[in-house]
Amino acid sequence: MSLHLLALDASSSACSVALLRQNGADRECLARYEMTPRAHTRRLMPMVDELLAEAQITPATLDAIAFGQGPGSFTGLRIATGTAQGLAFGLDRPLLGVSTLKALALQAHRRFHFRYIVTALDARMGEIYAATWHCLNDSVSLEQAEAVLAPEAFSLPEDETDWVGVGSGFTLWERFAATVQVRMSQHLVDMEPRAEEMAWLGADDLAAGLGQPAHLAQPVYLRNNVAWKKPA
Repeated sequence: MSLHLLALDASSSACSVALLRQNGADRECLARYEMTPRAHTRRLMPMVDELLAEAQITPATLDAIAFGQGPGSFTGLRIATGTAQGLAFGLDRPLLGVSTLKALALQAHRRFHFRYIVTALDARMGEIYAATWHCLNDSVSLEQAEAVLAPEAFSLPEDETDWVGVGSGFTLWERFAATVQVRMSQHLVDMEPRAEEMAWLGADDLAAGLGQPAHLAQPVYLRNNVAWKKPA
């Protein structure tokens, strides 16, 4: 099986693109990542062009497009969604929306081998976007559903697991309940979602038949979904 999948993300202060190339069982990923506050519109497509030039391929070679669908910056999500839709529509390729929180969990697992991860992004207005994950061998399973809520309202599953927190939401660490803090061995605030992990997750979703037509792509804001519950 041969695959060229482009992923892009603008959900945070960072802007990133990645190209996953697969030939049979072999996979490699080329990536670009820049901290570009308020410059996503100006940098996203040039980064795509630079990456394709490095790979020495044209857009027509791409088999699918993945993008960070949220949660995250409202403006950044709209930019990423619109750019991904334009590429997918123009090329007539399937589109895959990837959770920014899931991509962040995979990044933490691959970089530090963490297994039980809380991902939290700063949602502004005194709230966080958060979810919990179990990671094993590059596989990421959702434990508690993604939600937007105040740090004080966040809770962990009732078990004996030690958790690690990653993401900008932990700049509000002092507002998390003491019962949560005591069960988290560490928290890393400087990790942002990256297109590289979205490419890996997008490839798996594509293989599972989850690609969609471009017009069906939607950002995930979570602002109207305030419940914190374990998925069925």
